[in-house]
Amino acid sequence: MPPQPITAWRQDMHKTLLALAALTATGAALAAYPEKPVTFVVPFTAGGPTDKVARDLAEVMRKHLNNQTILIENVGGAGGTLGAGKVAKAAPDGYTFLLHHIGMATAPALYRTLPYKVLDDFEYVGMVNEVPMTLIGRPSLPASNYAELVKWLEANKGKVNLANAGLGAASHLCGLLFQQSIKLDMTTVPYKGTAPAMSDLLGGQVDIMCDQTTNTSAQIEGGKVKAYAVTTSKPLSTPALSKLPTLDSQGLKGFNVAVWHGLYAPKGTPKAIVDQVNGALRNALKDPEFIKRQEALGAVVITDARLSPVEHKKFVEAEIAKWGPAIKAAGQYAD
Repeated sequence: MPPQPITAWRQDMHKTLLALAALTATGAALAAYPEKPVTFVVPFTAGGPTDKVARDLAEVMRKHLNNQTILIENVGGAGGTLGAGKVAKAAPDGYTFLLHHIGMATAPALYRTLPYKVLDDFEYVGMVNEVPMTLIGRPSLPASNYAELVKWLEANKGKVNLANAGLGAASHLCGLLFQQSIKLDMTTVPYKGTAPAMSDLLGGQVDIMCDQTTNTSAQIEGGKVKAYAVTTSKPLSTPALSKLPTLDSQGLKGFNVAVWHGLYAPKGTPKAIVDQVNGALRNALKDPEFIKRQEALGAVVITDARLSPVEHKKFVEAEIAKWGPAIKAAGQYAD
């Protein structure tokens, strides 16, 4: 092969130097990232379970992101869709993220129109935790175990009141799936939050409810409600709930409901930044203090493949496929 002309050699060398300069600049930029405070948008009001997860996570993650401040911005309303929509439209510069729960997967079925596309308008960063749920009943309910509960439900068709914390809430979704799984319709009683729903359950105004361990553990441990089952595929390890059987083990094969949280960025956020934030997330989820705080909430920190952006998105796709038919079959929409 004849030697290249000197001009061609210089052009190739110039391109190589430019590429090296770009790589150096990118590396320097990433080393400095973040250079200002990062914002985690929580699509619910302050003080709730998702807000608590976000604040605990931000406190630990900042240590792995140049020790920069991570601000929490609460954008509540419309079942979390307002906050999610805000992040979908935010600049993809690595300074705005969304911390959302299971509503990320149920919104496409609950809302006839959404200001964003769940699978197209976000970069998936990784999952954070899962919160199991429990099936509980009023203290005066005659049934003392799950088998007796099913018999009682069948004997009282059309008379059973099933409480939930509002349309789209985890308790609402769990109740829908439970009714469909046992093929029994109940009178759904929505409340404006878990507190009033629990109050009426304790008072005997409603019969049963399916809600997060963060809201039910104290009531179960105190013997203030009847506890029948956990909704996860495996029994729980916490002392107060370890003896509760799973619905899966009692005939509802495949029944597995948990409230999970994940981290998202606007579509177009550079992959290098997403990977860097994912690394900070992985480190945060290994932090003993963070794990302890999550366990206190009844939550289980994610340690499996769903920590990766790819597997996180696959999981949300599967959740959309699971919840869509259940919600549409019930004909319950938020608008």
